[in-house]
Amino acid sequence: MRPEDDCQRCRLCEGRARLVMPDGDPRSPLALVGEAPGAKEDEQGRPFVGRSGKLLDRLLEEEGLSRSTVYITNTVKCRPPGNRAPTQEEMDVCFPFLEEELADRVVIITLGRSAARDLLRRDVRLKDEVNRPQEITIRGSKKLLIPAYHPAASIYNAKVKDSLRETFRIARTCLEDRRTFLSKGT
Repeated sequence: MRPEDDCQRCRLCEGRARLVMPDGDPRSPLALVGEAPGAKEDEQGRPFVGRSGKLLDRLLEEEGLSRSTVYITNTVKCRPPGNRAPTQEEMDVCFPFLEEELADRVVIITLGRSAARDLLRRDVRLKDEVNRPQEITIRGSKKLLIPAYHPAASIYNAKVKDSLRETFRIARTCLEDRRTFLSKGT
C-alpha cells in the first residue's frame, strides 16, 4: 500500500512538488524513519538527499552500513511548509503507509522527535530516550525501536554526531545478536 501519486489526504499536498517515497533496500531488516521531507527531498522525490542526508550517508558508512543496505523513509510523504514539523493529524494520515513500510523490519531508528513520537504514539523527550531501545508492535509483529537525534541536529554539534554513531552501532549489534539467536535455532 502506498499513497496515490496525486494524494490529497491532507493539506500537505498543496505545497509539495512530489511525494517522497522510501529509498534503500526494501528487504533490509533495518529502517531509518525521518520526520518529513525537506526542500531537496521534495525536488528529487527521495528521502534524506539534502545536507542532512549527506551527513547521514557519511555516518552510516563510518559505522559499516550504507544507504543501499538500509531502508529509509519519513513519517509523512510530503514536505510541510517552511520545513516545520508535521502535525499529529498529518502523521496520522500517513501512518497506514508507514506501518506497511515497517511491517517486515526488525530494527527501526527514528531520526528526530516527531518520528519517535509517531511510532511510540506518545510524547518523547529525546534527551531522555535517545539510544535506549524500546519494543513496539507494528501489525502484530514486535520491533525494536531506537530513538535518535535527527542528522540536522548534528551539523553543528559534535556530541549529537557521536550519539548518531552510537545509534548505528546499537542497531548493528541488535541485528547481529538476532542473527546469532536465529542461527542457533533457539
